[in-house]
Amino acid sequence: MPNPWTGKGNPYTKQEVRDRLKATLDQGKAIIAAGAGTGISAKFIEKGGADLIIIYNSGRFRMSGHGSTAGLMAYGDANAVAMEIGEFEVLPVVEEVPVICGVHGSDPRRRMWHHLLRVKEMGFSGVNNFPTHSIVDGHFRRVLEETGMGFEKEVEMIRLATMMDLFSIVYVATPDEARQMAEVGADAIIAHVGTTVGGSIGVVDATVSMDQAIEATQKIADAGREVNPDIFFLAHGGPINTPDDVRVILEKTNVHGFVGASSLERMGVEQSLTNLTRDFKSITLKN
Repeated sequence: MPNPWTGKGNPYTKQEVRDRLKATLDQGKAIIAAGAGTGISAKFIEKGGADLIIIYNSGRFRMSGHGSTAGLMAYGDANAVAMEIGEFEVLPVVEEVPVICGVHGSDPRRRMWHHLLRVKEMGFSGVNNFPTHSIVDGHFRRVLEETGMGFEKEVEMIRLATMMDLFSIVYVATPDEARQMAEVGADAIIAHVGTTVGGSIGVVDATVSMDQAIEATQKIADAGREVNPDIFFLAHGGPINTPDDVRVILEKTNVHGFVGASSLERMGVEQSLTNLTRDFKSITLKN
């Protein structure tokens, strides 16, 4: 349903986003969600046919030439950055694809219900739990959990988003996290299997093999389906990088699609700019 004020698509209701994704599946197509850290990325990701556009604070670092992991560090206000990218870059140029806002659910400085009202008012159609502590492990993860800044806060954020009729697409790294998110009404669950491999600023070696990624992704999907079989399940990260990789993961699991951030936005820019510049530099002067 078009926005009555603008005539454009955003914002959509939770059910409207779900209906759009269901229509993609009914056509026998995979759901593709893509991260956008700039307006021009969003504009041409939409032209390419993405089903969802997600704004992460890490997109700003990624498109500034830094690793996406910078989005997990104390290098800025993650919630403010995502809102700024949305207001001034992405939402003004996206014509019709639902735009999702990355929300740092464990930010202790935010009254989360109030922040989500602002997200909805801005024109976003949903939320994503990023930065997410689901991909933090070891001693530091235990400290976060013990000091009230753990994954539970992200789950609570999604519970609030569900009450506010915001579509939610969430990162999880374990089956138990998938169950928690399913119980509070998450619409789509992304099985995060590690930092994306490849490119100039990606990790060099996968922390998991493709076989391990397949197994982990399926276990997460199975756990979420135990709670709610109507959830959309997507793959992300680690060795799942190229369209061929995505074809493998979709063939070997029963997930519905893929979420690409570095693998779509950053890799596309790196490859196209490098090749285009080389083409220009191959021009020779007439003797």
